[in-house]
Amino acid sequence: MSLQPKGPGEIPAETVRVARAAFPKGSLAIRVRDELGPLFTDEEFADLFPARGKPAWSPGRLALVLVLQFVEGLTDRQAAEAVRARIDFKYALALELADSGFDFSVLSEFRDRLIDAEAGRRVLDGILAGARDKGLLKTAGRARTDSTHVQSAARELCWLEMVAETLRSALNALAQAAPDWLADIAEPDWFRHYATRAEDSRFPKAHAKRVEVGRRIATDGTRLLEAVFSPQAPAGLRELEQVNILRQMWVQHFHRVGGEVRRRDPKDRPPGATRLVTPYDPEARGSKKRDILWDGYKTHLTETCEPDTPNLITNVATTDATVPDSVMTGPIHDSLAARDCRPGEHWVDAGYPNAAALTTARREHGIELHGPLQAVTVVQSKNGSGYGQDAFSIDWNQQQVTCPNGATSTQWALRSSQHQLPVIRVRFSPADCRHCPALRDCVSSPKAERRELTLRQHDEHQALQRTRALQQTDEWKDRYKVRAGIEGTISQGVGRCGLRRSRYRGLAKTSLQHQLTGAAINLARIDAHLTDTPRARTRTSHFAALRPADQVGGAKQQGPN
Repeated sequence: MSLQPKGPGEIPAETVRVARAAFPKGSLAIRVRDELGPLFTDEEFADLFPARGKPAWSPGRLALVLVLQFVEGLTDRQAAEAVRARIDFKYALALELADSGFDFSVLSEFRDRLIDAEAGRRVLDGILAGARDKGLLKTAGRARTDSTHVQSAARELCWLEMVAETLRSALNALAQAAPDWLADIAEPDWFRHYATRAEDSRFPKAHAKRVEVGRRIATDGTRLLEAVFSPQAPAGLRELEQVNILRQMWVQHFHRVGGEVRRRDPKDRPPGATRLVTPYDPEARGSKKRDILWDGYKTHLTETCEPDTPNLITNVATTDATVPDSVMTGPIHDSLAARDCRPGEHWVDAGYPNAAALTTARREHGIELHGPLQAVTVVQSKNGSGYGQDAFSIDWNQQQVTCPNGATSTQWALRSSQHQLPVIRVRFSPADCRHCPALRDCVSSPKAERRELTLRQHDEHQALQRTRALQQTDEWKDRYKVRAGIEGTISQGVGRCGLRRSRYRGLAKTSLQHQLTGAAINLARIDAHLTDTPRARTRTSHFAALRPADQVGGAKQQGPN
């Protein structure tokens, strides 16, 4: 299909007349169109279509349909039917009442074009641009960010289901690519074991028998891989995606021991960042946060939080489930700055800030990053009887550290932390520490004979000291309450748009889903602002409301939305 750009156009007079009569108080789609005008133009998506071919349905209108689809939680069929049958949708899209719309498959094709061009963020930015033009978006003040887990669209599998389904998926792909070859090399039992979907309820319950089933699957998969990678196999089979997934899954879970295929011990398996969890969504990863275990992805939402304007989502970032929050601060700030959405203050939870993030945010973007720093975990600072880092005097010019009892360090070396961040390792001489009466209170190991310190670079160390001191003040603690409102945004995304379950498979499609979710929440909040709908308060049960004031601190603090 080709694109023949058209202007946004006026709403047909008959559509206006009927819409006003049918919706005397308006609707979300009508109010947003009246206030913000046409949010998207065809020219914004011109690079997604070839110059020649069958004319495509207006991509500017399709972008708005995608957002309205997520606002109301519609399927593709329901969204296409709404364009065909609903008067308020025709009003927002500036369509004639007799316009028959499009086939529902057009939405899937348009999403694929957005993914191929990495253009999903354009939809979110279109909503933000319309809000900025009307004075509804203020980005120079405060912003807040939090992340939440997102489950893969593929069903969760137990270990036996995972390996059996991986083998079955490869067999189905090979049966389609080379049916005659597969029929010749397939074992007779394979048709009995792998012709239908593997389900845990069909596997034996006894542990010994389950181990036996696992060995049988491992052996069958290994035989199939040997056949595929043999010189006699047809060309191209080893390049099939399902075959590569089978090979990767078998490398993760099995190895040969004395000519027999056995399951690997957990310590011999690859780290979670590279470990497959399902053959049907190879980019999904397994992760854990407190008591939550999930297979899939993680999304980070950033929104404004000013009292006189709607809280609008300005950035959405999606990663696999294993990426920690601490490495996302920089990419989030870079994205905000590139799109002119940079805040003056950025409020986050304890997962995001560290010494490097504090200094980089201030130096490169002029952003003051606020979030609880992780507590010092060394023993001597916890029990209160020893000496924490604050008790030592640091001479940065001479590259020396003096302990509270007057001993001076003898080693100062640049090293890398376990996260590959630059640090300074400081050591004292055993001759000075061995006979010190405070040695046991100063070191964490009962056998250590000297104190060692790990310091950040000078500017990062200073930033940590200033921030820790600031976070002890009542003023900062009171200001930090504003961060809690992002929890309500995540709740709205979950309830309204199904944020915690991916509609699609793969990181790129899941990321587009989250961009559309952010755009949909913004549209809903702009409509709430236009209708003077008050922001919801944090729900408190009748019993919780009776909690004595001196016990409030024991629960997670809730702040204003």
